[in-house]
Amino acid sequence: MSSSKKKRMSMLDSLASAGTPSPAPQSSAVTPMMSSNRALRSARDAVDGHHVWELDPANIVDDRMADRLDPADVMDLRDAIEANGQTVPILVRRVPDDPDRYLLVYGRRRLEAIRQSDKVTKIRALVANLDDDSALRAQISENMARRDLSYIEKALFARDLVASGFGTQSQVAEILTVTKSAISMAIAIVDIVGTDLVRAIGPAHGIGRPRWEALGRAIDENALDRESLIQIAEEAHGKIVDSIVVDDAVSADDPSVQAFEAVAKAVAKAVKPAKVPSPAPSSSVPLKIGGKRGGSVKRTAKGVSIELASGAFADWIEAEVHDLIEELHERWQQRSED
Repeated sequence: MSSSKKKRMSMLDSLASAGTPSPAPQSSAVTPMMSSNRALRSARDAVDGHHVWELDPANIVDDRMADRLDPADVMDLRDAIEANGQTVPILVRRVPDDPDRYLLVYGRRRLEAIRQSDKVTKIRALVANLDDDSALRAQISENMARRDLSYIEKALFARDLVASGFGTQSQVAEILTVTKSAISMAIAIVDIVGTDLVRAIGPAHGIGRPRWEALGRAIDENALDRESLIQIAEEAHGKIVDSIVVDDAVSADDPSVQAFEAVAKAVAKAVKPAKVPSPAPSSSVPLKIGGKRGGSVKRTAKGVSIELASGAFADWIEAEVHDLIEELHERWQQRSED
C-alpha cells in the first residue's frame, strides 16, 4: 500500500475513532462507543478507493436531518482553514441520478466555512457509496462520537428520527446506544415542552433531563401559553445579541441557557399556588361528672382531647387509661358489627 493511501486511510480511522476513550482491557461486552463506531467504519469501507477529492462546494447538497439547535459560528473555522488548509475531509455520497452532485453525510461546519471563504474555492471530500439508511447512521455516529450535543438536542433528534419513519423507538435507541425507556422519556419531554418552544430556547448545554421534565410538567399542568413563553425565549436571545452590539463584548454565558432560565422563571411565576387545606374548626364541649362540670372534651384537626379537673378521679383515669381505652374500643367494634 502506498504511503499516500495509508495516510488517507489513517485519516478515515481518526474520524471513526473521534471521541473514543483510551484503550481499556478487552472485554466480551460491546461498549456504546464501539457500537457507534461501526457506522463510521462502514462508511470508511464504502469510500471510493480512499481517494480525497477536490469538490466544488456548490455541488454539495445538505438535506440531512438537523441534529443541532444552534450551529456554532463557523467564522473561526473559516479563518483557520484559510490559514492552514482543510486538515480533515468531509464525507459525501453521490446523488443517484446526478453523478456530478453530492449529498453531505457529515462535515456541515467545514462545508459552510468554505462556502463563506473568498480564498478557498474547493473542499476536500471523501466519496462513499452509501444508501440513505447507512448515511444517516454515519451522521448519527459521527455526532455521538463528538459528544457535544446537549440533552435536549439528542431528545429532539430522537423524536425526529422516529417521526420520520427511520425506525421504531427500539431501533433508534440501538443507534443512539441508549435504552428504549430513555428514548421514550426523551420524546415525551420534547412533546410536553413543545418542539417550537424547545427550538426557541436552543441547546441549553448543561440543562439535563430533570429540569426539562419539570419545565414541561409545569407548563402542561397549569395550561400555560407556549406562544408567550416562546416570545420570552426569543427576547432573552435578543438581549444577548444587543449586548454584543452595544458593549462589543460576548457574554460568557450560553444564550440558550439564559433563554431556558428566563422561561423557567416566567413559568414559576405563573404556576398556580397549591391550595393549603384550612384546618377544621375546633370545638369544646363541657364534660359533666357526677352532675357537676369536671372537665371538657375538645375536638381539633389533630384529634380528640379530654381534660379532667385535677383530683383523685383524674389520678385514677391516668392509671387506668390504657385498659379503659381498650374497653371502649371493643364496645365500638361490637357496635359497628351490629
